[in-house]
Amino acid sequence: MSPTATAARFRELLARLLGWTFADNDAQQLSTLLQSRADENGMSKDAYLARLGARRWDSELTVLVERLSITETYCFRHGEQFAALREDALPERAVARASQRTLRMMSVACSSGEEAYSLAITGRQVRPDPDWIISVTGVDANPLVLRKAEAAWYSAWSLRETPDQVRRRWFRAENGGFRVVDEIRKLVRFQRTNVAEPDDDLWRSGQYDVIFCRNLLMYLTPAVTSALVARMTDALVPGGYLFLGHTDSLGSDPVGLELRHTHQSFYYRRAGGPTPAQRISSLPEADEPRMVPAAAPPVDNNTYERALDLLRQERFADALALVDGPRPGPLRRRDRLLHGVLLAQAGRLDEAIALARRLSDENGLNPDAHQLLGLCLEDGSAVAEAIGQYRLAAYLDPGFALPRMRLGQLARRQGDDRAAAGELERALELLAREDDERITLFGGGFGRIALTVQCRSELDACGVYP
Repeated sequence: MSPTATAARFRELLARLLGWTFADNDAQQLSTLLQSRADENGMSKDAYLARLGARRWDSELTVLVERLSITETYCFRHGEQFAALREDALPERAVARASQRTLRMMSVACSSGEEAYSLAITGRQVRPDPDWIISVTGVDANPLVLRKAEAAWYSAWSLRETPDQVRRRWFRAENGGFRVVDEIRKLVRFQRTNVAEPDDDLWRSGQYDVIFCRNLLMYLTPAVTSALVARMTDALVPGGYLFLGHTDSLGSDPVGLELRHTHQSFYYRRAGGPTPAQRISSLPEADEPRMVPAAAPPVDNNTYERALDLLRQERFADALALVDGPRPGPLRRRDRLLHGVLLAQAGRLDEAIALARRLSDENGLNPDAHQLLGLCLEDGSAVAEAIGQYRLAAYLDPGFALPRMRLGQLARRQGDDRAAAGELERALELLAREDDERITLFGGGFGRIALTVQCRSELDACGVYP
């Protein structure tokens, strides 16, 4: 086979056997790995690929998993999600489980175990009485990291986000690091699992109160992602909770799940079970009439399209004048969004921020409102809050390229090239399908081609891959 065909065959086999997908920037890494494994087995690359695809080769798949896994993690990573777990999800599940007196949780792609132990500690903190049973199952495909997880010893760096009182209570200083206390270790079991393969016992219906599966879906093929999400949803009890990472989203209305938003974090609740105390309210569709005070004027279709055209020409003052005059009639959300974009372009940031906040407060499920607010806050030097808004926009609409691009650019500015590369790769993939109107509103005056070139240039500059 030609080098190109060889590389394509290796990627196809990894997708079929492991369910993993790889971006174009991974090509050199995969080529190096393929050559190394062929040499190690005393084969040509073609012979190695033929053997890999012919029949089960568990020992070799183990090596590939170990070489390809991304294992960086730490205890209580993304503390806002653990706050939502501790203060919202688990107390609700404890009420629902009062008769069984048990809470069952799962950490998918648990790596070296920090997340699984963090779940166990949180469950131990929340349990109503000492006789409640707390259990956590951690699963991963990499046997090396699972051995570390079972040892339960971590460096101080792995506890960098762990509150001091939690570290003092649930860890013991040992050999220059910290070991999880036995009281927590006995609540957690680890299992080697390839999420691309079914496991009827592991994914038994209605088994778990909480599942964490963070920053994994982006590495899986679409077919494996769909199957895994379906398994996780079914494995939750009605009213159980699914937490995904900031890079993963199922959108605002996935099958069988309800979107929740507390503690500056989005997560999902399986439909059914006791009625939750708090959930996001959804407003009517953007084009439904709604009488409100004149924070922005209603705009007829012709005026709206003319204003968009002026925005494309960067004639911001003319576009703002076109939509800024008082007009009677119903107010539509798209008109207010356009008004906010034009206010921001005209330098009237305080007004734009206030309008964007109203839009996002009225409907937390509106990704465009979060994107507008992020852009306004970033221009106003509130970068940390802007990042949070971009994450919300990307989370609510997984096909929205522009917040991914801004997240990647900001990560580069902050020196986190690996995070930047992940976001920019996703943005580059999505830009080809990005909505034309969104590009006009949020593209900063750049068209699709210019944004694609800019995104590719930023991605190349990350230098993350060999």
